[in-house]
Amino acid sequence: MKLPLLQVYSRPGCHLCEQLVERLQPMIRGRAEIEVLNIDAKASWSEKYATRIPVVEMDGHFVCQYHLDEDAINAALSAA
Repeated sequence: MKLPLLQVYSRPGCHLCEQLVERLQPMIRGRAEIEVLNIDAKASWSEKYATRIPVVEMDGHFVCQYHLDEDAINAALSAA
C-alpha cells in the first residue's frame, strides 16, 4: 500500500521549516512520506510561497503553514 505524501514547501536555512520537519517526521512515521521542496527551485513556488514558509500540503491541498498543526495533519491523513 502506497503511503500518502506530504509536501513541505521550504527554503534552506529557514529555522521554522527545519523545526516543522523535525517534529513532523516522528509524528507521521509509517503513516505518510515527506517531500521537502525548496521554493527557490521554481519561480512559481517562490512567487506563491515567498515568506509564507513552511507550508504543508497533501495532494495539492493546504494542510498548515508556519507551525506544525498536529490536528490538521492527523485529519488530512485520516481522510487519505
